[in-house]
Amino acid sequence: MVTKYTLERRQFGDPILRKEARRVTKAEITSGKIRTLITDMQHTLKSLKLGVGLAAPQVGASLQLAVICIQPTAHRPEVTPFEEVLINPVITEKSEGTALLWEGCISSGDGDVGLFAKVSRHKEIYVTYQAADGTTRKRAFSGLQAQVIQHEVDHLHGALFVDRVEDTSSYMTYAEYIKRIRSKTTTATRDSV
Repeated sequence: MVTKYTLERRQFGDPILRKEARRVTKAEITSGKIRTLITDMQHTLKSLKLGVGLAAPQVGASLQLAVICIQPTAHRPEVTPFEEVLINPVITEKSEGTALLWEGCISSGDGDVGLFAKVSRHKEIYVTYQAADGTTRKRAFSGLQAQVIQHEVDHLHGALFVDRVEDTSSYMTYAEYIKRIRSKTTTATRDSV
């Protein structure tokens, strides 16, 4: 039986979140160390119901690795479930069309005090990456999947969603976001990555 651990998350201000993460080598991808990290990151994301994506720097590992786990929730019932592991992801193409979307980050604070704001994201992206088994994949993503992947890829390059906020008056806490935005419309906005 594999023991799964909940990893300690790094918060805004931790220097690791501003560093360019290093690429994961081909030999490392299938190593026990990386497999354990992936399992623990997935467990951390799912068990604590923290968000929909987690990048390795957010748990103290400066590696080009992110896990995505989008699941329906009470305030986001309309989403299609989606899980993926992205190793060394590169966004190779972006749509010209963008959308202003609500976004948060599990490194911006715990519970009701986490930050949310509107961020401009491309509606569709093409990504080349290695999957958990080491195979190279090239895929198009759109909607919430594209938004989450753009957010996590930013983490791998030392960028935070707050760097992309153009209208600073859109900042609010998670509690206010749920009360003012999410409770009024469940399909017109997307949330926390």
